[in-house]
Amino acid sequence: MFSKLDDVVKRYQELSTQLQDQAIYSDQKKLQRVAKERKNLEEIVETYQEYRKIDKEIEEQLEMLRGDDRELAALVEEELPQLQQKKEKLTERLKVLLLPKDPLDEKNILLEIRAGTGGEEAALFAADLLRMYLRFAEEQSWNVERLSESLASAGGFKEVVVLLSGKQVYSSMKYEGGVHRVQRVPITESQGRIHTSTVTVAVMPEADELDVALDEKDLEISVMRAGGPGGQSVNTTDSAVRIIHIPTGIAVHCQDERSQIKNKAKARKILLARLYKLKEAERQAEQSAQRRTMVGTGGRAEKIRTYNYPQNRVSDHRIGLTLHKLDKILEGALEEFIDALKTHFQAEALKGDQQ
Repeated sequence: MFSKLDDVVKRYQELSTQLQDQAIYSDQKKLQRVAKERKNLEEIVETYQEYRKIDKEIEEQLEMLRGDDRELAALVEEELPQLQQKKEKLTERLKVLLLPKDPLDEKNILLEIRAGTGGEEAALFAADLLRMYLRFAEEQSWNVERLSESLASAGGFKEVVVLLSGKQVYSSMKYEGGVHRVQRVPITESQGRIHTSTVTVAVMPEADELDVALDEKDLEISVMRAGGPGGQSVNTTDSAVRIIHIPTGIAVHCQDERSQIKNKAKARKILLARLYKLKEAERQAEQSAQRRTMVGTGGRAEKIRTYNYPQNRVSDHRIGLTLHKLDKILEGALEEFIDALKTHFQAEALKGDQQ
């Protein structure tokens, strides 16, 4: 580990020297690349410097313990455990910082929420989850753009796609993908029985045509008149756009805007994200033949999280964490789950790195 850290420090110093050279300011692309790489190494270097400082203090105090001054030795014996504890924490932090960075962490995302098992109740819960994520996005000062939605007849969404953009969006949201299960008494239930429904969430990194090669010959684009729930007219022009990617069969339909051009741009953005996610899934499948797909079929058993209304409880089944504050979580208080998930998967990555 320490040879890696020494290499990082050496590289950081090289980059710092480059930034001091005035010639680099004539090449803005190179300047941005060097500055970004240096910034990415900054936390590792600062943590390693702190580690070395603590390590030196420990050595000095151990030397004092070997001396003849018993009064000083007594003080050292009191302070030494605290320093050793700090050193252990810094060691664990450095191990995490040296893990390979997820290249997608800085990306914006397309968040796709679909009603699964449970009919109208699933559609209503899809709307609840959307609201939860939008509240969380607001707390993070992220920008939100609604790209596509399909309303259910009794309220809620059959499907909704939003673009979340800002700092570290994918890094924070990447573990939200999967089947979310809700247990509650529906408004329409006269006997007061608890029903179980599911909603699937997909977290797709925003992609552009540099990430995905998109050949126009592979696209089947059609336009039509937009329609709403129950067949009602949304507008009276042929503004709705449907794009089918022929090689994969992926189809995207957008009708929210009155402009055909805007609907086409949004549909294209969603298609690129879905293709990019497919590409990433294929890459990960090569690395692990036992990889589970993010969403599955939307069945009740394929859950990552359960929201139990009668008990005001939310349980994440991947890490065994249960919180009895569903009301606050639905208002966007997701930090405790997100932090716990990050810590868990970092620990799993460290295990794999050490094997």
